[in-house]
Amino acid sequence: MSDVGYDQQEVRRARYAVAAVFAVHGAVTGSFATRVPWIQDHASLSAGQLGFALAFGALGASCAMPLAGRISHRFGSRTALRGLITLWTLSLVLPGLAPNVYTLCLAMFAYGASAGMADVAMNALGVEVERLLGRSIMSGLHGLWSAGALVGSAAGTLAAHLGSDARVHFALAAATLTGLGILFAGQVLDVQPEDDEEPPPRFTLPPRSALLIGAVGFCAVFAEGASLDWSAVFLRDRLDSSAGLAAASTTGFMLTMAVARIAGDAVVNRFGAVRTVRAGGVLAVLGGLLIVVAGHPAVAMAGFAMMGLGIAVVVPLCFAAAGHSGPNPSQAIAGVATITYTSGLIAPSLIGGVAQATSLMVSFCLVTLLAAGLAVFAGVLRPGDRGGAGKVEVSRRGAAVPDPRP
Repeated sequence: MSDVGYDQQEVRRARYAVAAVFAVHGAVTGSFATRVPWIQDHASLSAGQLGFALAFGALGASCAMPLAGRISHRFGSRTALRGLITLWTLSLVLPGLAPNVYTLCLAMFAYGASAGMADVAMNALGVEVERLLGRSIMSGLHGLWSAGALVGSAAGTLAAHLGSDARVHFALAAATLTGLGILFAGQVLDVQPEDDEEPPPRFTLPPRSALLIGAVGFCAVFAEGASLDWSAVFLRDRLDSSAGLAAASTTGFMLTMAVARIAGDAVVNRFGAVRTVRAGGVLAVLGGLLIVVAGHPAVAMAGFAMMGLGIAVVVPLCFAAAGHSGPNPSQAIAGVATITYTSGLIAPSLIGGVAQATSLMVSFCLVTLLAAGLAVFAGVLRPGDRGGAGKVEVSRRGAAVPDPRP
């Protein structure tokens, strides 16, 4: 199959397009998160039933993510992403329609499956654009995901404040985000396989390199999940903070993550992935220690902010390292994503279990210990030679060769 050439301007346009897709993906998550109380009331669920149903989202993502590589191979990266991001945005309406715990479990499984497949496809394209540009962009892409989540959360908060039915809110949000997703996904790079290239298997264990990278991502996502779900509880129960101040701690953590990710590419390009993650691990450990010893809300909030700064760029760098670790980026990214999703699934419940048996202070001692793993094992993110920027000639499956044009 003939080669397709991309110059710098085309690659930059593709970068902006995939960045916008990341923001759309995040906006769906933010929209959903704000209406979980409405969903609980609508389906008449206890806290335990709600937690059980929400776990099916992570389960669906873990089961479906390995399929993303095969879909991209079958249809090409642009068509695959357009279809998968459409499935994801439209799936937002499903949880609001569930009348009981059983239908909510099914809705969350479909919601998570579409989220995971779109996640793998857009990260694989992000890695491809990063390779063509010859510099780090993954942290910024994930920063825009966080920004999209904040926008979706703000809109959802307004809808909840106005007392709107979540089914109406979700339908309007899904329609808007579907249109934006189709528009932006239609402008990404269209990477096609060679005619004789074997399709990736439907399901396979991730390669060993992805397991090692995924272990680093596991530590970061565990700390993220614990901080997001338990920071407000920590301030309220351990430090007797007001509900408003406790909620502000969670919001501050999310803002810290978003800002650090958007600014993270400049740091990675200056110091490299390994040194950035090692420094981040040290910062996260210091933040964890502040949380553990905090006797005042301001100290704990500073600790959560430091934790957010330390872990913010780790997951984007894990996806980038996975995408550069072998001949099949989608398969490696799916492996890393599966491990990180699993971490996000077990972190909140494990923190709660440890807190029930001991205390929240002991729970965050565990978080701090895992954060130390970032500094210890950051070396697995060391990239190979990705080449430099400039004009490149890209084959239909994305293999770069020097551009013979002057």
